[in-house]
Amino acid sequence: MPDQRQNWEAHAAREEARYRDGETRLPGIDDPDVRQRQLTRLGNAAGGAGLALLMAGRREEAALWFDRAATRYRESFADAPPDSWGRPIGALKARILASDWDGAAAAARWALDAGAAAAGSPIGRYAAALASLVLGDFEAARVHADTLRTRDDFPREVGDALAFIAAGDLVGYTVAVEAVLDSFATRAEYLEDVPAADTVIVLQALAAGRGLDVPLASPLLPS
Repeated sequence: MPDQRQNWEAHAAREEARYRDGETRLPGIDDPDVRQRQLTRLGNAAGGAGLALLMAGRREEAALWFDRAATRYRESFADAPPDSWGRPIGALKARILASDWDGAAAAARWALDAGAAAAGSPIGRYAAALASLVLGDFEAARVHADTLRTRDDFPREVGDALAFIAAGDLVGYTVAVEAVLDSFATRAEYLEDVPAADTVIVLQALAAGRGLDVPLASPLLPS
């Protein structure tokens, strides 16, 4: 049976191939709706490649793919349907996963300028919470996270983790992030079929910036 590193290499190769194939089928600007959807697929594939490479310990190569992902998500947003907040979230997470904090700050300002803080959907407020944490606006992050914690259409444990990061609450964050990791361990499907807890990695990076250190070990996290 191949070892885990070989598995990650296979995941990365598959996602890179998906991306390259998708590039050949990217329509021109005269077909904006099809183009924005294909750009999103490219962002997903690039993010999947970056995540697999990160899991394989190839961080510099991962960062290049995360940059591609963030760029494609942003390119897709102009012609996307209303409330397509998954694009700014994808860009934010890609920048954080790449440890590109300057890029993350730029993506955060973009998300907020686009109206994420006033969004009625939970995904929009999730974008606003992530953006506020990146920019160090912990009061705003807490407000956005609190709106997520009371909804039935958003994972409560993620909202809890965001709120406890904003509050600088180590005990609360520990319980919440462990619950998020457990939710990944029990799911059957992953974005782009890459079995990694990307949300946990993002939360851990944001928590570290708040001085919250919670050691976690899992096959779904980088070693």
